[in-house]
Amino acid sequence: MAGAGKERARHWQYAELPGVDLLRARYVHKTFVRHTHENFVIAAIADGVEVFHHGGADQYAGAGALALVNPDTPHTGRAGVPEGWRYGAVYPSPELVAEIAAETTALRGTPGFTSPVLDDPYAVGLVHQVLRAADEGNALAADTLLRVAVTRLLRLNGGPLPQRALRTAGARVAARARAVLEERMAEPPSLEQLATGLGTSPFALLRAFRDAYGMPPHTWLTDVRVRRARRLLDTGTAPAEAALAVGFTDQPHLNRHFTRIVGVPPGAYQRERKNVQDPRQGLLLPSEAWQNRQHSQTYTVKTAENPTPPSYGTP
Repeated sequence: MAGAGKERARHWQYAELPGVDLLRARYVHKTFVRHTHENFVIAAIADGVEVFHHGGADQYAGAGALALVNPDTPHTGRAGVPEGWRYGAVYPSPELVAEIAAETTALRGTPGFTSPVLDDPYAVGLVHQVLRAADEGNALAADTLLRVAVTRLLRLNGGPLPQRALRTAGARVAARARAVLEERMAEPPSLEQLATGLGTSPFALLRAFRDAYGMPPHTWLTDVRVRRARRLLDTGTAPAEAALAVGFTDQPHLNRHFTRIVGVPPGAYQRERKNVQDPRQGLLLPSEAWQNRQHSQTYTVKTAENPTPPSYGTP
């Protein structure tokens, strides 16, 4: 992969795709710590291999495959080969995915992806076309292609998500602990203080919290702090102020955790939010070889009988 030693990423939004985050990135040494997303993750691998721990095992997604993560699902991320991986990703909101599922599929309940990795070069091409359309300011194409891609993925790899039920005493204690941490985000109690206030022991609380949310309380709190910081940055709050507001000691503290979870520093993240229409800034495209391979699969010759590329129709 040409220029494999250079890591770069662009995390942005397009005003005409509300509720959807967009990302292009090339990573070599980058390691994402255990974290979650409020939105769905649809990551289309263009080159290399990404490894992410999901559902108790390492998952491998190579070129032509998609890494798919449901909202609020803990996972990590790292390179699976020395040259790293390059990908484009869209992060549609649960509300948008539910709307698409209700209109185009027979899924009932809360929709989601059943497998974290799907080998589907056609859908990978659709994701990259969404990003290209957003870069070019083509709202009609971006919205159309996104809906087509989500529909295809739900039909190939969709199912109703199980609802988490608080049936056990441990799960109820974990939910109460979570509520306390959300309320005291800037000044959280120690594990012992938290457990004592809930009438349990530190290790019992630790086990219950991990069982319920897939990570220990301190990791969960860092993840939520970064989520809250993102919202503040989106509204124009300066990174230093956002850091203190969510409980980080200073901006470098926020920078470290933000970059390990989001993939870009908070300053770069906020600059993209301030200028969502900035055309082709920091554009990262799939390799020429990958595009040529996808071209033969995604497009057909435009004729009177076939006036529209298949990418713009429902698969």
